[in-house]
Amino acid sequence: MRGSPTRGSPALWIGAAITAAVAAMAALSLVWTPHDITRLEIGARLQPPSAAHWLGTDQLGRDMVSLLMEGARTSIAVALVAVGIGIVAGVPLGLLAAARRGSWIDEVVMRGNDLVFAFPSLVIAILITAVFGPSAVNAILAIGIFNIPVFARVARGGALPIWTLDYVMAARVAGKGAARISVQHVLPNIANLLIVQATIQFSLGILAEAALSYVGLGAQPPTASWGRMLSEAQTMIYSAPSLALLPGLAIVVTVLGLNLLGDGLRDLLDPRLRRLRA
Repeated sequence: MRGSPTRGSPALWIGAAITAAVAAMAALSLVWTPHDITRLEIGARLQPPSAAHWLGTDQLGRDMVSLLMEGARTSIAVALVAVGIGIVAGVPLGLLAAARRGSWIDEVVMRGNDLVFAFPSLVIAILITAVFGPSAVNAILAIGIFNIPVFARVARGGALPIWTLDYVMAARVAGKGAARISVQHVLPNIANLLIVQATIQFSLGILAEAALSYVGLGAQPPTASWGRMLSEAQTMIYSAPSLALLPGLAIVVTVLGLNLLGDGLRDLLDPRLRRLRA
């Protein structure tokens, strides 16, 4: 058995602990970091770990711990807002498509989803950057736009079976409109699907932000970013491998924690999976 139904699986708790630790590090960076990352100390460049710099310094003399802390804040902020865009725009579209199944509205929503899926977030970011220039805001827009059809599909797929249930039929007979039924009866029953998908998209958002920053389309200096730290370290991979290893590990551990959290939530919130894996 993977865990008590009420207490969750070990994956849930491990993922929650990792996610909480990264979130706490990002929140702490709002009020304190060991050093100011905008202050360059060339004389202290590439220093090994010490009492003054716990993980050493980079090629510009910036403290690695401070960079990792502020990079966590950037990654979480970009992924969180991008997932929020996907939920706010995608879930209503999915509920609307399910309520109007087989109509032209459903067809327009689903074909629009297919159109967005044809352009990965990196391509969307390039298009946005060509017009507005590279920035964290444009990275958020690119990732958020790609998240919209994801949540629309999940919401529609989860809502369709619910529209066939007896209590929904009774609500329609009682005179409730499609919008009211969607909010009162359908949405609460697909909330578990949306929560799990949100954790998955959150981890993908962190990966996408790192990828966009790596190619120069994400957060711009002096804002710290794990992806740009990797990009700046690639020319020093042999002389100072820790410059690439530390942000790379930060990305891997954060994404692993979110994936474990999503897997644990899926087990906890879906009784069918829980029974199959018991």
